[in-house]
Formats: sequence, C-alpha cells, structure tokens
Amino acid sequence: MDQKTLLQLAKAHGTPLVVVDHKALRGNYAQFRKYLPRVQAYYAVKANADPEIVHTLYKEGASFDVASVAEFLAVHKNIEHLSEKERQDFIWDRIIYANPIKAVETLELLEQYKPLVTYDNYEEVMKIARHAPHAGLVLRLSVPNTGSMVELSSKFGALPGEAVDLIAFAHNNKLEVEGLSFHVGSQCTNLENYNQALHLAANIFSEAKARGFNLKLLDIGGGFPAHYDATVPPFTRFARMINAELNRLFPEPIEILAEPGRFLVASAATAVASIIGKAVRGGKLSYYLNDGVYHTFSGIIFDHCQYPLKSFKKGPTQICSVFGPTCDALDTISMTDELPDLEIGEMVYAENIGAYSAASSTYFNGFPPAKIVHVHVDQEAAVTV
Repeated sequence: MDQKTLLQLAKAHGTPLVVVDHKALRGNYAQFRKYLPRVQAYYAVKANADPEIVHTLYKEGASFDVASVAEFLAVHKNIEHLSEKERQDFIWDRIIYANPIKAVETLELLEQYKPLVTYDNYEEVMKIARHAPHAGLVLRLSVPNTGSMVELSSKFGALPGEAVDLIAFAHNNKLEVEGLSFHVGSQCTNLENYNQALHLAANIFSEAKARGFNLKLLDIGGGFPAHYDATVPPFTRFARMINAELNRLFPEPIEILAEPGRFLVASAATAVASIIGKAVRGGKLSYYLNDGVYHTFSGIIFDHCQYPLKSFKKGPTQICSVFGPTCDALDTISMTDELPDLEIGEMVYAENIGAYSAASSTYFNGFPPAKIVHVHVDQEAAVTV
C-alpha cells in the first residue's frame, strides 16, 4: 500500500486505522497455490478472522482451518446460499476443525455438520466418540519447532511412538482416522523443521499401513513465514523442498493439506496511527500514539513480533521510544524505532501487520480498537471500502 493512498484513507477515516489490501491478499493466496500445487490451502482463520478477509479467500477458492465455533460460523456464513448437500460437502472437503482439544458443547454442535477434526490423545477420542461420532479424525503429531517464532508442540501433538496406537484406539471406538497433521511452529524460518516432520509422518504412514490402517491425507500445518524482512528465507525455497519430499514420500492419491495463516494475511494490512504526545525521557525522544499493544500492535505481546514504524515525513532520524495510549507501561511499541522529529498530530505507519494483530484488540482503558478499512480494487483505481 503506497504512502499516498494511506494518507488519503487516514484523512478520510481518521486514526488509528488498519488498511487491508485485498489485492495483496489475493496475490499471497495465488503465490501459495502456484508454488505448492499439490497442497490445498486451508486458511488459518485465527490469524485474522475479519469477515471480509474470509470472504475474499472463499471467493479465491480457499479452504479453512478453524479453531472455535465462532470461526466455524464465520466461514459457514459464506456457504449459507448453498443447498444442504452442497454445504455438507463443503464442510467435509473444505473445513478442518484443527484445535485438538474441543469442549463437549462444541462437539455436539459439530456433530450436525460432520467435519474433519484433529485430536492428539485418548481422552479426546472418547469425547469425540460420545458427542460427534460422525466426524472424520486427523491425528496431530508433535514435531520439532526449532527456531520458530511461536512454538506449539509443547501444547499439542501426540508423540510419534504412540501415534499408531492412537489411530487403533480411534478405530476401536468406531471412528474413522483420515490422516495425520503436524505444525512446525508459527513463522518457521528453519526449513529442517518441515523436513523432519515429513519424514516422521512418512514413517507413521508406513507403520499404520503395516497394522491395517490406510491413511488418506496429510495436513502439513502452518508456519510458512511472512516476509517481514530480508532475514526470512524466500517462500520458493521452502516450496522446492516440500514439493520434492511430498512427491517422494506421499505420492498421489494421498491428499495434502496445509494451514497457512500468517503467510496469506500478514503483508495485506498496514496500520496508521497519529502522534498524540511527545516527550524527552532520559535524553531519548519518546512518542505516544493513539494505537498500541492493547490494540493493533498486540502481536508484540502475543505473537513475539515487531512492527517497525515508518514516517510519512522525510528528514534525519534518531532512535526513539514509542508508546501506546493507555496508562500501562506494558503498552510499549518499541524502544528502538528510527524516526524523524515529528509533531503532535503527524502520522506514522507500520506494514505487514495483518496477522495476529487486530485479532487481539481490546477496549482497555476505554480506548476502542482501530477502524478497519478494506481496499478491494487496485491502488491505481478509485479506492473502495
């Protein structure tokens, strides 16, 4: 999103503002499909559940990874016009409930839709058998998350040594296990995580087959890194290795799924905020914005992510501290941003803030979340929201 368009939108709608560029969103989805042609992309709705983002990806042909009833219903709204059979086919083929732990109330609701659901332990099998016996199962494995920005395997995933026993246990409870899934950790820049996970899954496929269980699909999860800066390896490098190993270890007709979230939506949003205060503290220039970590910049706390601020104003820069608007010192955006000398009322912006950011906004201290504006046309054309 160019500076001119951002300024126009900020002047028209005020700040704090989050601008979602649907052209970028569509481009990211197209890139994923181009370089991983065997892999059906199930958008991880938790990355950003905005209904317009979900709708754009639905129109592009995406499938969906949901982790709550609310996320499931956000996707379901896009298929309400279909016939009952078409809706059921879409839910079975294009939605996976990928939270391995589900409340009884959730399972009872899901039973009427009969989706794919993940599991990773014996208690969950018994819950599913009792409350959603028509669901298809996918066993979540614990795999290495070395070097990923957000580690997940300490919370979820069956150990490889118990995997086939868990498949057998599900079958003994009259449930159908369709395949395996894993997650290498969010914002994974370590290619070896995928390599190890694919080999581990292949071994379990073989062991399961030897024990009479033919698995049909592999869900390689998320973790595909957004290109926040030059230290992130290019997506094409990941795709080359993954494609080669998938074709070697999991030949067709095994179905391959993935759960990209951050990769699809991170670069599609930009935050614009105004300076509401300015001070010098300990000899260091400090700015106070009308957005912060309780709002759009929540990814600093919950996602271990940084969003370098940029200025619309040119000129010499200096190292500054930048804070949000609340009375809490936790509301610190950065202590090391390089910005020029700015006045109260001037604006700054942060790119690549579409994933795990506005999704966690609160009303702490009574400050409302940023307004979200969706740009649905090319930047060269008139902006529509």
